[in-house]
Amino acid sequence: MSITLTPGDWLQFFVHFLSLSLLSIGGAITTAPDMHRYLVDAKHWMTDPQFNASIAIAQAAPGPNVLFVALMGWHVGLNAGGVATGLMAVFLTMLGILVPSTTLTYLAASWGHRNRDKLGVRAFKQAMAPIVIGLLLATGWLLTTAGGNSTRKDWPLWLLTAAIALAVWRTRIHLLWLLAAGALLGWCGLV
Repeated sequence: MSITLTPGDWLQFFVHFLSLSLLSIGGAITTAPDMHRYLVDAKHWMTDPQFNASIAIAQAAPGPNVLFVALMGWHVGLNAGGVATGLMAVFLTMLGILVPSTTLTYLAASWGHRNRDKLGVRAFKQAMAPIVIGLLLATGWLLTTAGGNSTRKDWPLWLLTAAIALAVWRTRIHLLWLLAAGALLGWCGLV
C-alpha cells in the first residue's frame, strides 16, 4: 500500500493522537476503535490486517501495552514513504499519545491524592470502572469482527471465551494454563 501525506495530513495525524491521549481512560487500547475508524475507515492510511497486526504483535511482545500505537505509526509511515517516514510517524504517535495523558495523569493524581477524602473524588473513582470495562469490550468487539469475521460461525470461540472468563473469575487456576488450553483447542481446530 502506498499513500501520500501532506504536511497538513501529518499535523492532523499528530493532533488526532493528542486528542486520543486525553480520551484513553483505562489505557491507550481503549481508544483502538477510534484509531481504526480514523486510520483505516476514514483516511485509508492503513489496512485492516496492518491494524490488527499492530495490536496483536504489541500485545504479544513484552513491554508496555501502548506499543501498538508505535506500530500503527510505523505502518502509516511505511505506507507513506519508507523507513524515515516510519520513524517520524512512530515519534509523532508516541509523542501525541503519551504527553497529554501523562501530564494530565500526574496533575490529576496529585490533586486526587490531596482531596482523596472528598465525596466527589470517591464517586468519580467508582464511576470510572464501568466506563473502562465498556471501552475494553468495544475494543474486543472491534477486533473480533474486523475483516468480515462473522460472530455466528464463531460460537464455539464465544463459548470458550465465556467459560474461560468464568474460570478466571471463580477459580484459582493460573491464567497461563487457560491460555495453553485455548492454544491446544485452536491447534486441534476446535475453535
